[in-house]
Amino acid sequence: MNGKTRLLITWIIGIIIAIALPHFVGIVYTNVLVTFMMDATFALTINMLLGFTGLLTFGHAMFFGVGGYAAALALTHIPGFPLIGVIFFSAMAALLLGVLVAPLLARVTGTAFAMLTLAFGQLLYVICLKFREITGGEDGIAGYDTPPIHLGFVNIDITDPTNFYYFALVVLGLLTFFMWWLTKTPFGTVMIGVRDNALRVDYLGYRVKHTKAVVLIISGTVAGIVGGVYALFHNLVSTDGVLTIFVSFYPLMAAYIGGVASFFGPILGAAVLHILDELTSRYTERVDLVNGIVFILVVMYAPFGAVGIWWSIKARLFKKAN
Repeated sequence: MNGKTRLLITWIIGIIIAIALPHFVGIVYTNVLVTFMMDATFALTINMLLGFTGLLTFGHAMFFGVGGYAAALALTHIPGFPLIGVIFFSAMAALLLGVLVAPLLARVTGTAFAMLTLAFGQLLYVICLKFREITGGEDGIAGYDTPPIHLGFVNIDITDPTNFYYFALVVLGLLTFFMWWLTKTPFGTVMIGVRDNALRVDYLGYRVKHTKAVVLIISGTVAGIVGGVYALFHNLVSTDGVLTIFVSFYPLMAAYIGGVASFFGPILGAAVLHILDELTSRYTERVDLVNGIVFILVVMYAPFGAVGIWWSIKARLFKKAN
């Protein structure tokens, strides 16, 4: 059996398990799985910048938040707004924000990029706090109706946890596939080149600033769609829920813990954080402290994350076998 066949079988088994899970874990853990999928996809958008383009961001929540607020405002003020329209509206809002900030952010790198993203994120946080008439301020926007999925003569109610799980699985799965596919294209190769040696990429004739801007816009747009899914799932969007610094740092921690050197590392990192949350919350309320300690240990002693640890173990086993 060759590698491609094994990979195909693995994907088929994974899809079957994902489809069957809600029927075995119950409503509570079905909602936990939805939260995990959102966190994992959000972490992947950050890894597009950090792991593949070498751009550290501290303010990616601005795209997530804009997507969430766009969905909530559309559902609040436009009666009968369709579900596909909500996803599209979230994507367009995040895309517009990306187009606005990308010309400035693409001109800087390193610490300057990280600090500017943090500044833009905090600016948006303050704006949403001050314009209470539109955003609801600290209270946020809540109580809007969640539209069903229209499939011909059948309407699927996604307020049902199982139905929403399948909806999120399809939307977030397609986003994950899109980001993975993008890394395998020639543009993905240029992204990696910008990360490893931007000067050489510039000498080869590629536009480094334009590449960074496009990656930022794509990453932000996908994050905005995840924010729209969040708004549909929680039926509440608030500044503390979608725009705080921690909203940016949590998926960043997931990316580092899982391993930014791998595309699927952030998914593993999100799984680790969710397992830690589940285990530590049974014994203490200081879940964030435990997550922070794990994050520090990973940065200090395992800079390539869980994926790097696996690669190291695999290399040692292969060396012993030979």
